[in-house]
Amino acid sequence: MTETVSGAGSAQASQRGKGLTIQRVFSTEGVHPYDEITWERRDVVQTNWKTGETVFEQRGAEFPDFWSVNASTIVTSKYFRGAVGTEAREQSLRQLVDRVVHTYVKAGREHGYFATDADAEVFEHELTWLLVHQYFSFNSPVWFNVGTQSPQQVSACFILSVDDSMDSILNWYKEEGFIFKGGSGAGLNLSRIRSSKELLSSGGTASGPVSFMRGADASAGTIKSGGATRRAAKMVVLDVDHPDIEEFVQTKAREEDKIRALRDAGFDMDLGGADITSVQYQNANNSVRVSDEFMRAVEEGGSFGLRSRGTGEVIETVDARDLFHKIAKAAWECADPGLQYDDTINDWHTNPETGRITASNPCSEYMSLDNSSCNLASLNLLKFLKDDDTFDGETFAKAVELIITAMDISICFADFPTEPIGQTTRDYRQLGIGYANLGALLMAMGLGYDSDGGRSMAATITSLMTGVSYKRSAELAGIVGPYNGYARNATAHKRVMRKHQAANDAVRTLHVADNQVHKLATQAWADVIKLGEDNGFRNAQASVLAPTGTIGFMMDCDTTGIEPDFSLVKFKKLVGGGSMQIVNQTIPRALKKLGYQPEQVEAIVAYIGEHGHVIDAPGLKTEHYEVFDTAMGARSLKPMGHVRMMAACQPFLSGAISKTVNLPEDATVEEIEEVYLQSWKLGLKATAIYRDNCKVGQPLSDGGGKAKKDAADKADAADAAEAAEAATKVVEKIVYAPTRKRLPKSRTSRTTSFTVGGAEGYMTSGAHDDGELGEVFLKLGKQGSTLAGVMDAFSIAVSIGLQYGVPLETYVSKFTNLRFEPAGLTDDPDVRMAQSIMDYIFRRLALDYLSFESRSALGIYSAEERQRHLETGSYEPVEETGSAAELVDAPVVEARATTAEPVEAELVETKDTEGASAREVPAQRSAGGAHTTAELMEKITGTAVDSPLCFTCGTKMRPAGSCYVCEGCGSTSGCS
Repeated sequence: MTETVSGAGSAQASQRGKGLTIQRVFSTEGVHPYDEITWERRDVVQTNWKTGETVFEQRGAEFPDFWSVNASTIVTSKYFRGAVGTEAREQSLRQLVDRVVHTYVKAGREHGYFATDADAEVFEHELTWLLVHQYFSFNSPVWFNVGTQSPQQVSACFILSVDDSMDSILNWYKEEGFIFKGGSGAGLNLSRIRSSKELLSSGGTASGPVSFMRGADASAGTIKSGGATRRAAKMVVLDVDHPDIEEFVQTKAREEDKIRALRDAGFDMDLGGADITSVQYQNANNSVRVSDEFMRAVEEGGSFGLRSRGTGEVIETVDARDLFHKIAKAAWECADPGLQYDDTINDWHTNPETGRITASNPCSEYMSLDNSSCNLASLNLLKFLKDDDTFDGETFAKAVELIITAMDISICFADFPTEPIGQTTRDYRQLGIGYANLGALLMAMGLGYDSDGGRSMAATITSLMTGVSYKRSAELAGIVGPYNGYARNATAHKRVMRKHQAANDAVRTLHVADNQVHKLATQAWADVIKLGEDNGFRNAQASVLAPTGTIGFMMDCDTTGIEPDFSLVKFKKLVGGGSMQIVNQTIPRALKKLGYQPEQVEAIVAYIGEHGHVIDAPGLKTEHYEVFDTAMGARSLKPMGHVRMMAACQPFLSGAISKTVNLPEDATVEEIEEVYLQSWKLGLKATAIYRDNCKVGQPLSDGGGKAKKDAADKADAADAAEAAEAATKVVEKIVYAPTRKRLPKSRTSRTTSFTVGGAEGYMTSGAHDDGELGEVFLKLGKQGSTLAGVMDAFSIAVSIGLQYGVPLETYVSKFTNLRFEPAGLTDDPDVRMAQSIMDYIFRRLALDYLSFESRSALGIYSAEERQRHLETGSYEPVEETGSAAELVDAPVVEARATTAEPVEAELVETKDTEGASAREVPAQRSAGGAHTTAELMEKITGTAVDSPLCFTCGTKMRPAGSCYVCEGCGSTSGCS
């Protein structure tokens, strides 16, 4: 992306002050990025589906035609500034991007980042191009604040500090409050506060850190975050050798017991319920900071000393395994606490001479000095997948160079909530570049998430990203100087760079794609070592892997952060409030990469659309199942699959990874112990777990686990009450019986000959006068009399069922994808592959007798319709509402966006800003009652997604890193 003014592309210290020469890679010279895009106006309306209340509305918002309805809805409602309905309100993505980019360019000019004004202009165009084409996004505070009259806060992650004094504790409350008010989150370590087992100077007994957590928790619950309805995001850490560690471990587990007791007594204890505020410690994530000494004692079964905060002497000795078991048991009960591995964290610390790393931000990805902050940005990995299904490492590296430059510039003009945070950030300039869509990328490349190939690919990409980031940091140090704290930490910083380089050398590539990326990463780290020796570094930290919740939707990512794909089916919003169920678009690409033919791909995709998984999908080899493993569902990843992926990427990150290891409801405490132990051995910096249904305050759609048992108990009670009432009064019994609709004596029929897997046969179907199917007769050629008799009996049974009103759609849904021999190729161009004769028969009947809308819902299309979809993106025939020329030129776009109840047949209006002619595309109705992908998966699989409902729009959220994000409106459960 960029080069320094020297011909070799490196920035020597002697060149300081000359600025960067920016290379044009993405944008086109002489053409502004906006002029390459087709723009359209959309109406954005968000509705709470539970109450029917309109929670947001803005008409005529302008977006590129390739942005999804979901992306434009979330950006309009979350990031556009100004009062809605006034002239001050932003109306276009152009205004939003210009507001941010122009601020960055202006600061870059003022602080000597660019060699010439022409370089500044190229930087502006390149940054704009990457943003509007969804190649990356800054974190939310940038979009909220930069270029507005508000303080220019660009950081989402904060770490505070608290000492053992009342002044410091009260200051902690105040600083957290201001951070929450601004919409961000913070974390801190309470281990400096004396335990409840130690004496005060006055002779009294100290309260201990857990008591002070109550006040901070109440403050967070009252202020909320950003003035919105969601809870604040905070992290509380306590060292494992603190004398109050057992009390800390038990805090949330005991409160969960209280929640259950109050719920059973009839109180509303759901997340956000009227009575949940009476319970303590619910507004923070808790983590125990464990040392290598403690973990070795756990392995060996030894004892461990708890130390006085004042003198450091051991005041109590505990059994290490017993304490470790209590930690895991508490996590089993309520998902808290997580673990942070102190020695691993500080072994990768670039600034140990300044101070230790004692805490993290709420999501555990940012780990640095006390009273510091970090601004984040994430790249959309799928954008860098080339047509040959290899990762474009060179272009990726160019994008990283530009983004890291922009992120560093932001610190020059940024505001901070407190002066200590501002001073530390300006002195150490911590950055957090990361990525999203890893799960989708690996699937599209035909690589399993929990496979050696998948981990190798993820590791090399992460290594390249961080290597290029530090290379650019060293180049910037040669131009605008290293960070202020570099001189005292130079030896340690360079040692960590060598550790990253050694980890990169240890990666063993397995295929062409990761080998290409690894070569680029190896060269980048060699440049880091050389340039760092000459120039130092501009930034103490460069990379983290954040949840990417809201900004992931802004980039239209299928997956967030380092996460695998959530599910194989997705919920897509359409114009007018409708929705449709779609199979992930990466699946056909993955199947093609794996060598499947178009007919096979179509059959597999149709199967996934119906079942939500790939088990027994027609023609799919079992060895390819792992490519389609997801976070939930029938082929959900094992817990250690998540841990191993994190371990593959962790050595190439300055910070850590925001991710929760999900376990099934029947997981044991010992399994959680194993996850925590293996995470330490594999070199992770932090681990959090979540066991399904371990918390009461997680509203479920269909009641899995405990909720299912509660629902069953209530149903039994209701049945008993109804039975008692029935016994005391006479009830009139009404019987409903179906009526047979017989066919006329003379009816229209058609006979179809077919071949399935070499077996020949004939089907005769008869219809009523209105065209509705009424009978079917099947005959297989050259078959024995027994099979002929069975087919006759089957035909009679189906025919009678049809005449008694059984919908043909029901038969089609039950008998398609039924798998037995003979199976294989057919002689029917509309149904090229069949899994059995029954599969073929009912697909053919659907094509002959069902409407297009009904067939679309079942994923059955004719050959002509499939060809049309390849050419136009639509299966539906175009209605000729204008001239032939108008129809050819009319773009196919989604023109308006709303969030409301799905309707039977939604229309996608097709128009551009010039008022081109329209065409209409019927949308496939989503699964009844579903409003998000999480709810859709619940409907398809019959299992619950254990996550909260969105406070804004009422839909089921889904996991993103260590928090939850709403697909409907972009709200998060706590992470900014």
